[in-house]
Amino acid sequence: MLYFLATTSLTLVQIGAALTTAGLLALPAGPLVGGLVDRYGAKPVLQAANLAQALGFAGYLVVGQTWQIAICAWLNSAGRAVFFSCYGVTVTALAAPGQRERWFGLLGSVRNLGYALGGLLSAVAVTVGTHGAYAAIVVVNALSYVAAFVLMRAVPNVRPETAQDAAGGWGRVLRDRRYLSLVAHQLCFAVSLFALNIAIPVYAVDVLGLPGWTAGAVFTLNTLMVGFGQGIVVGWLSGRIRSRVLVAGHACFAAGYLLFLAADRVAAPALAVGVVLLGAGSYTFGEILGGPITSTVAAESAPDALRGRYLALNQLAVTVAGAVAPAALSGLLFNGAASIWLTLVGVSVLGATLATTIGKVVPAAQSRIGGVQPADLHA
Repeated sequence: MLYFLATTSLTLVQIGAALTTAGLLALPAGPLVGGLVDRYGAKPVLQAANLAQALGFAGYLVVGQTWQIAICAWLNSAGRAVFFSCYGVTVTALAAPGQRERWFGLLGSVRNLGYALGGLLSAVAVTVGTHGAYAAIVVVNALSYVAAFVLMRAVPNVRPETAQDAAGGWGRVLRDRRYLSLVAHQLCFAVSLFALNIAIPVYAVDVLGLPGWTAGAVFTLNTLMVGFGQGIVVGWLSGRIRSRVLVAGHACFAAGYLLFLAADRVAAPALAVGVVLLGAGSYTFGEILGGPITSTVAAESAPDALRGRYLALNQLAVTVAGAVAPAALSGLLFNGAASIWLTLVGVSVLGATLATTIGKVVPAAQSRIGGVQPADLHA
């Protein structure tokens, strides 16, 4: 958003409309490629997603009209949706049974550290404020996807065996009620994840009137905790039942939301900052506990021959949450602190309820972290 405001003559409304349109048009991308992943493997699809995003960011250098931004942003949004729809297929295929939570946790940690580095570089560019500085960030983004494409060449393309049964296709996926309950849980979890980018910083600075650095401190705390702590926490959780850990994650989310609400009742600004940071810590523990487990359960609950379609459906819940969250959370925030935080507490309660449900009906959610699945023993 800042880049387009600095490098084009378009208004905030025009840019926002272009980015929103791109996000909505990207919604079908993940499900559409699910079948391609099942047929050709995840590697070529991942590489295509990397090239699409490289092209999208390169296009940012020359855009000047709303429709041009929409096209380039669509390449980026669709490529990102495709990536998250099928990278779990590769992780599941390459990670040994019993080690998948660790690998999903490690990848999440590395990704968060990447976010931190990207945020730091972007902050430098914004501080410099020149057209060249902004362009440099876009070029680095484009080159990063080219580098990802090259790195992926060393990763084997694991494909389902031809003898495996992929009959039923999407119809079979959509009739799987147990997996649909898992997707519903993913939707609740994703709504909470988007609160960090959309609601928490605005609430801290604009509603509570806290210093602007408070928002940066929340992001830094979240990034450091996830980046350096997720792998350690997953190791500590070895042997715990997955669904119960998911319930604990939603409880941490809810505790964080209640602390954010409590900060609105604190008169002293310094104390309010402390309450907000404490809430951010509790919220981040929810992310740490739930992130690797939701990814592992979603991947292991899908049959090998249809894992691409299954994970594409699961990722669609995240994409839908990302499309709905800005308007929904902003509207709730406009109505007051109690409105947004008590609503999100309700989302957490629903998520915990769904986690309990899948713990009863989804075998992968019933098992213990680091344990070998019965299906893996017979593989």
